[in-house]
Amino acid sequence: MSLTAALAYARHGIPVLPVHAPDPRGGCTCDRGVSCDRPGKHPLLRHGLHDASADPRQIEMWWSRWPGANVGLRTGVAMDVADVDSVEGRHGLCHLLGGELPAGPQVRTGGGGWHFWFSPMGYGNRVRLLPGVDWRGVGGYVVAPPSRHSSGADYRWLRSPGTALPESPASLRALIEGPPPPLGSRPIAHPARYARAALLAEADRVARAPVGTRNDTLNRAAYALGRFVGAGLLDLGETTRELTDAAGFAGLGRAEIRATLRSGLTAGRRAPFDPELNRHVA
Repeated sequence: MSLTAALAYARHGIPVLPVHAPDPRGGCTCDRGVSCDRPGKHPLLRHGLHDASADPRQIEMWWSRWPGANVGLRTGVAMDVADVDSVEGRHGLCHLLGGELPAGPQVRTGGGGWHFWFSPMGYGNRVRLLPGVDWRGVGGYVVAPPSRHSSGADYRWLRSPGTALPESPASLRALIEGPPPPLGSRPIAHPARYARAALLAEADRVARAPVGTRNDTLNRAAYALGRFVGAGLLDLGETTRELTDAAGFAGLGRAEIRATLRSGLTAGRRAPFDPELNRHVA
């Protein structure tokens, strides 16, 4: 059955890869067995998703060697996938899409989540695009029906891949793109003014973030502004206060705000904005 499905995906132009399956003990068919932290979810191939293929002869060779393999599909080529692992994530995605879930192909995962397929946009993976939602694009893959999850449940189609792939709406595309990075293609004559403008813009973005995107928006803003703090162009205390006030206005709790700011600002300060490098970008 897995081989038949793998060949069908390949006919749709989707690169396929064999993936380890869960074993009867609840572990994985890999060497780590019950100690595996990703049972039934990681590739059998030496170079992982980079070896994925839509060549039927190659796929038949793989499944003759591993007839019980789960089916992996490389994303970012024929489709992108919103990987939703919670009811909160499903509601957040629905809210972002204007109150309706996409009408394209949809999978119920073995772990109780959902995969929603979209036309590929050319962007890479995004972890925690929303709470409970990851984005699988260029450089990613998903496990597909009829694969088996470590829980014992199968991945199954709620709406088959023969359904047309929906285009990503502007709201989703904007979230995946993220805020404009500090480094750009235009020379920055006054870095301190640029940093100040970025602080005001990011604080406004955080304050206006819709439900389901607020924490991610705050994290992205903290990282972007942390780069200016690391370069000495913004004050850490002032930046923290501005983002704290904006996140509070958006409705985030104090503990969540503190944790997100600590993580985002720390990561940004480790990659400081370089005005001299930016001036010489053509």
